[in-house]
Amino acid sequence: MVLFPWGAADVPGLPTVGAGVDVLTDLSRSGEPPGARLRAARQQGEAFRREFAATGAPDSITTCDLVTLPYPTRFGLFRASRAIAPFLSITNRMLVIRWHESDGRRRVLLFEPSDVELGRYTPYFDSLIKKTPGVIERQMVHEHGTVPGHLARLGIAPQEVDFILFDHLHTQDLRRWVGTTAYQDDLDGQPKAAFPNAKVIVQRDELAGMADLHPLQKPWYQPAAYRDVPPGAFLPVSGSVVIGPGVGVVKTPGHVFGNQSLIVNTSTGIWVSSENVIAVEALTPEHSGLPGLARWSRAWQQEVVLNANTIETTADQYNSVILEKTLADRSQADSRFLQFFPSSELTGAWMNPGTTPTFTHRHITHGAQPA
Repeated sequence: MVLFPWGAADVPGLPTVGAGVDVLTDLSRSGEPPGARLRAARQQGEAFRREFAATGAPDSITTCDLVTLPYPTRFGLFRASRAIAPFLSITNRMLVIRWHESDGRRRVLLFEPSDVELGRYTPYFDSLIKKTPGVIERQMVHEHGTVPGHLARLGIAPQEVDFILFDHLHTQDLRRWVGTTAYQDDLDGQPKAAFPNAKVIVQRDELAGMADLHPLQKPWYQPAAYRDVPPGAFLPVSGSVVIGPGVGVVKTPGHVFGNQSLIVNTSTGIWVSSENVIAVEALTPEHSGLPGLARWSRAWQQEVVLNANTIETTADQYNSVILEKTLADRSQADSRFLQFFPSSELTGAWMNPGTTPTFTHRHITHGAQPA
């Protein structure tokens, strides 16, 4: 049954955003075998890396913690982990990115502004919560803050938010952020848009995929939550685009059909963020102290460890991570690791032995920060 009635690949009448990136092509549709696509990902990534650095930098980037929650180890550290813990912990964070256009207009982009309360009704997590005793859930789930609360602290009014961006729409329920066209039984009303001027930047491929979900995807989406979301709330893009100075979206298919990654240029160089992997050491597992990762990487001759809760097209996801790896600069804190910021970052917890990361970023900080 199709639950996303307007989610075709082309939604008519909607504006576009940003400048397309010609050097990055959708390799998943190239018709070439996976190995050839992998080589092309490295080549295109090197070329775009040089171009992107010349676009400038945003005014500021601020990181806001939202929630820490459990996640299956077998998904997050796909096949590589030898930890005895069946679950690990990941922390979801929002990035608040601000810049000025060439004409002086101020822009605000929210990356990963998850509605934590409504996200709990994602089928997989809803089922997990129902099976978990309350006392254990309280030990495993920690809410750090809300999207409106963080923005109020930063002095950003709701009407100042221009763009909302997710790497993909797993677990996301946007009704409170962009409003609905009809009464919502579960919300006891018809919510008005919390961010009345914001547009959600999304790949057209993801809209198409959500229109007719594959069984591999159904545990992770909430398609019914989009039935009454106004089409005008979205800015569909096809491929990679530069949105502002030092702010862009790179199409990285594989984890989902329409996956995309944030790329930003900062005072420490280029960062990339997505949920294609959940730990920065998953990009350089040879330097990982997590049980099993370095050995597995050597044994299987694989240079990255995927986040694999869905395996739509594993080779495409692997190639997308290599593209991300090619784009990101080395960390100034530890050059063994890259400036890759997992949008859901592995977080050590005493309940999950063997899953404490070797190195974490915890935040991206750039430009002037609020007092």
